[in-house]
Amino acid sequence: MGEARRRSVQGLPPRNNKANKDDSPRIVSWLPITEKQKAQFYAITTRGAWVGIGALVLLWVVVRFIGPAAGWWTPADVRN
Repeated sequence: MGEARRRSVQGLPPRNNKANKDDSPRIVSWLPITEKQKAQFYAITTRGAWVGIGALVLLWVVVRFIGPAAGWWTPADVRN
């Protein structure tokens, strides 16, 4: 006997699967974005910003120090 049939025979209401339901309040009533989604967006964008800052620092170190030390290029501000 299936779950739905067993529940109906026993007089129980249908089972509600609310595993993916977001019950947090909306930011604005007419906008379908919730407070939980807003917090997730802030977390993702903050992490992305830090990754970008780290990549920029790494690129600067390569261009300023590693490239010239390896003989790949000479910086314009270095006099011979």
